[in-house]
Amino acid sequence: MPATPSISVALGVVPGYELLDSGNRYKLERFGPVIVIRGEPKAWWAPALPAAAWDKAQAIHEEGEGWQLAPGCPTQWTLPVDDLLFRLKISDTSKHLGLFPEQAPHWALIRRAGAAAATASQPPRLLNLFGYTGAATLAAAAAGWHPTHVDASKPAIAWARENQSLSHLETRPIRWILEDAVKYVQRELRRGSRYEGILLDPPAFGRGPGGGVWKVEHHLADLLRLCVQLLSPDARLLVLTTYNIEASSLMLLDLLRDLPFPKGGTFAAGELALPHAASPARLLPLSIYATWSRL
Repeated sequence: MPATPSISVALGVVPGYELLDSGNRYKLERFGPVIVIRGEPKAWWAPALPAAAWDKAQAIHEEGEGWQLAPGCPTQWTLPVDDLLFRLKISDTSKHLGLFPEQAPHWALIRRAGAAAATASQPPRLLNLFGYTGAATLAAAAAGWHPTHVDASKPAIAWARENQSLSHLETRPIRWILEDAVKYVQRELRRGSRYEGILLDPPAFGRGPGGGVWKVEHHLADLLRLCVQLLSPDARLLVLTTYNIEASSLMLLDLLRDLPFPKGGTFAAGELALPHAASPARLLPLSIYATWSRL
């Protein structure tokens, strides 16, 4: 009987961030000095804290209405994460602030993989697709990877480069690519490029710079088949995450196990979750993931 792969829950723990409470499809969070309320479709239960705790929020996001800010609430501030520093922003266009704390386990995995490859004759290369504001890219750069950061949003790349400057990583060899992820991977294959690590955090739906439509359920499998061809013989990891509420970690795991990875790696899958500050055993699941690694 083949070995059963690991299915687990990985907890996002970031100093300066707290999930204070969740419930009724909302979450109450503290990002450094700012307490916010945002919609969270996975929080089906009732809040644990009294209304007085939620009333302390300085910024509230309502779907279709945008942000409501208390007097004196900043619209930009910084949050340190280990040896990095990130700009957080409240914008008119999104409920997101620029950092996903639940992804912290993957930042740690990237750092471990970078350390494992440090003895190689060439620095390991990492491709970060759908890279957004660059947390994983900067964690990789700090760990000795040579990252290539790909995103179809010009503002997201500008934001990521601002985080690079804030983190004093301006001299690290990061390539910033404004491009549709699929088109870039296809072009890299034609060039004969290879990477020791690949990260994918695709949206459920999106549009590329040229107007092309991305739907994760239709396009992810094909993109993964291309990505595996980009892995070098010395490849260390491939990390796939998605926030698609209709998918499961087993679905992602099956996608990876069907692919011709280099020999010797192991698979894992599970959920990324945040512990509640007042009751750490109570978890808010946010993302699913599957990985292949050879560390």
